[in-house]
Amino acid sequence: MATNPASALTSRRSAIFLKPTASLKTMFSSRSATMASAAPPQHQTPIPTLPEKLSAVIKYHEQTKHSFNKYARGPHGLDWANQPNPFRRYDTAPAISLLHFPPDKTTDDPPYPDPFLQFPASKPLDKGTLSQFFYDSLALSAWKTTGYSTWSLRVNPSSGNLHPTEGYIVSGPVSGISETAFVAHYAPKEHKLEVRAEIPLDLWAELSKGLPNNTFFVGLSSIFWREAWKYGERAFRYCNHDVGHAIGAVSIAAAVLGWDTRLIDDLGSEQLDILLGLAGQKEVAITERPVKGYMPEIEREHADCLLAVFPGKVSGRPQPELRIDHESLSSVISRFRGIEFKGRPNELSKEHVCWDIIYRTADAVKKPLTEIEPSIKVAPFPKGQFFSEESYKSFSIREVVRKRRSAVDMDGKHSIDRNTFYQILSKALPSGLNEESQGEQEQLPFRSLAWKSELHMVLFVHRVVGLQQGIYFLVRNSQHFDALRRATRSEFEWAKPEGCPPGLPLYGLAMGDCRQLATRLSCHQDIAGDGCFSLGMLAHFEPTLRNRHAWMYPRLFWEAGLLGQVLYLEAHAVGISATGIGCYFDDPVHAVLGLSGNEFQSLYHFTVGTGVLDKRIMSLPAYPGPELDS
Repeated sequence: MATNPASALTSRRSAIFLKPTASLKTMFSSRSATMASAAPPQHQTPIPTLPEKLSAVIKYHEQTKHSFNKYARGPHGLDWANQPNPFRRYDTAPAISLLHFPPDKTTDDPPYPDPFLQFPASKPLDKGTLSQFFYDSLALSAWKTTGYSTWSLRVNPSSGNLHPTEGYIVSGPVSGISETAFVAHYAPKEHKLEVRAEIPLDLWAELSKGLPNNTFFVGLSSIFWREAWKYGERAFRYCNHDVGHAIGAVSIAAAVLGWDTRLIDDLGSEQLDILLGLAGQKEVAITERPVKGYMPEIEREHADCLLAVFPGKVSGRPQPELRIDHESLSSVISRFRGIEFKGRPNELSKEHVCWDIIYRTADAVKKPLTEIEPSIKVAPFPKGQFFSEESYKSFSIREVVRKRRSAVDMDGKHSIDRNTFYQILSKALPSGLNEESQGEQEQLPFRSLAWKSELHMVLFVHRVVGLQQGIYFLVRNSQHFDALRRATRSEFEWAKPEGCPPGLPLYGLAMGDCRQLATRLSCHQDIAGDGCFSLGMLAHFEPTLRNRHAWMYPRLFWEAGLLGQVLYLEAHAVGISATGIGCYFDDPVHAVLGLSGNEFQSLYHFTVGTGVLDKRIMSLPAYPGPELDS
């Protein structure tokens, strides 16, 4: 994902300013969408009445914004000698090799659209299905090499290909894996499970009480240092984008096997640490400013979330609901303190930098035990999920998830047709093509989340045949519509574009060529203007944090990463490419839309188009890979 074009830094104290003229075509033409001499919008000072933890979150968010006159703090150069090892290992833990699968299409692989229609018959949980689950979600997808450089790629994308996300499984006995319940770390380079602990069967029975047979849990954690090594203070944002991408990868791989997924979001950070064997790690001694030195505690893992993976159907019918007693679950997890966890984590770097505000913010967003959902209702798949099924190429689901790549450049020439554009957007809706309302997370993979959608899409349309160039808006939660219209520019049209399906809440705001505008907003990166379209993900921000507390902050980025994962897969499925853009000028984006304050904030940018293949880079199979860690 494109995130850090430091060479684009400009000293001009300016913002993109849209003149409120009668001609919106003139307003957004590439020649007139200029940087005016006006200063960029001032960062909002945290309101004194904000709770302490929420104030800390707002401070982090404001401090890590990019603007035209300065970027968020980061390293002045890359310390290649201390680049973190991208592979965490627990070397002394018993390792179990998983099965490998053909990376290309086979007769057993369903075509790409199928998992989004309904769950197939649930496959049994055994070594074969569990191997396939990890192979199509968190495994390596390829190696790349050019000259003296060789590096790995994964099924789940990551900012800068740095991969701060680690995966764990907590499961009952699995045929061919373990005769008892266990906790294991997934090692993607070797495609192995490192068994960190064995769980007594009576304890597993209590942990899985109220859940269907063959349920298991997937835990995700983050090593902030892997991203901070390159991106400095903004790394906390990117780590949480990557959690969202991983949730999406896990959810779709599970769906192919007939398994559904759901965040168990009532658990607190403390319970997750205990369950995944991460409790007892040395705490980071937070400094008053960024400090460099040997600080192995910087490599600690921060538990992010736990997903239940369970059969999507019981006796051929959709799973009605999951009943979980969260107080009881917390009590059961507390007994994991008495379990011996095996393996010592490997060292990732010889020297580190402590970006202090990352760890202050991580402390502020630690989640307590809560009871959000006494029972988890499992929504049926929404109907009418395809507007233009013929837009898809004849790829299998495995071809799409394993051959997905992050484009590093767009050709600036090729276009897509309007129906393909609408089809891609229909998959970005939380509730599917629903004429009544949006917001409920029902469509795959959004159904994994435990809250209503809080993100919308601001689209810069460049090359879509049959659709005017301009700025468009996709409303992903109908309850925010009136607030969005009040908060944005009064001259925006909010008109339904031609040919738009009734269930797609897409609105044209202003028409005209906005390629140069999109490029400038995304840290002057041409890739934002050279695709078919680019976009910013706009979160319902401070009101959500006030209602749901500071711990909702990373979850907004999870939703953004999950939405990005869908865009990646959709782009590949229709024969083009995509990439996430983490580097963009935050408040100038808001100024373009007429936004002020923190009611809505841009959290992630993306671009979709025809990628340019670098013929100097050679692809190698994911397995077996080279011996080196890179």
